[in-house]
Amino acid sequence: MEFQLKDSILVVGLGGAGSRLAGGMKQVLGCDSLIISHDPKDLTADSSKILINTSPVLNPSAYLIRGISFGAKSSIAQKLESYSTIILVANLAGKSGAALAPIVSQIAKEAGKNVLSFGIMPFKFEKDRIFFSGVSLKRLKANSDCTVIIDNDAFLESNPDLTPDSCNSITNAALMHVVSTLKNSSLPSKTSILSTSKDMPDVETSLRDSIKMLYEDAPPNSIKSALLYVVGGNKVPIGVLNSMVSTISGIFSNDSTRVSMSVANGDKSKVVLLSSIEGETRFDRYDPLGIIPRENTLDWDEPDASIKIDLELEQIE
Repeated sequence: MEFQLKDSILVVGLGGAGSRLAGGMKQVLGCDSLIISHDPKDLTADSSKILINTSPVLNPSAYLIRGISFGAKSSIAQKLESYSTIILVANLAGKSGAALAPIVSQIAKEAGKNVLSFGIMPFKFEKDRIFFSGVSLKRLKANSDCTVIIDNDAFLESNPDLTPDSCNSITNAALMHVVSTLKNSSLPSKTSILSTSKDMPDVETSLRDSIKMLYEDAPPNSIKSALLYVVGGNKVPIGVLNSMVSTISGIFSNDSTRVSMSVANGDKSKVVLLSSIEGETRFDRYDPLGIIPRENTLDWDEPDASIKIDLELEQIE
């Protein structure tokens, strides 16, 4: 099954990183955008906005942000109502992104929308965020027709000399490249992992680094299809491009694995690899209880949240 965009399109950015990426996607796709966050500073973009007001709490937990967002469900549903395709982008390492992704995706799914989601996973050293991001991703995948996962930690492991900011910049650029091709191509349904490399003169080395990043997240026998985006491929010999497709087909060594290529213009060369995954990834281990099937989970319907309740209780002596 392939995921294809349907007009009209709304890009929904959740939290700080989500809002910034949504602004770029809006420009690339020529569509509308909506920003949802608990931080007013994220709502400065030229987009529709919904503030999840956690005042007077200065540093709300992700559970509190999610709990208060329940009160904005009708407002969110109204904003999504007139669109056929909803593109969600959330940094699941951030509080707003991880808190809101399950809620907004569930609203879109229940409204019968075509849902494409992009989830950015935390670095390994962000230990306090790993569990919550894994639970949020599980729900985001369940509510989406197609989910693309960007794992900054896998990229950093392949490029330990880079700073976290450099890592974010490179993986975000790869995400934007995939988005720029959406109107002219389709994506594999369900779950895909996005991997890439630094800019480099040798695209074959870039492909090797992209595969190395992919291997951090999923075993090769779980890959059902792979799409190679070769940036700067217009300057690469045809023989090299053919060799790259043959190489990656041989690595996956599965007759049912489909490998295709998209060549784009660019001053610098780089490979962006989008791989469709079937089976377990390392993100499933972020939640120790994730092995429990959904049908055997008693509290699946509503994601965990906390609600701020002001109670006037008399002191009893």
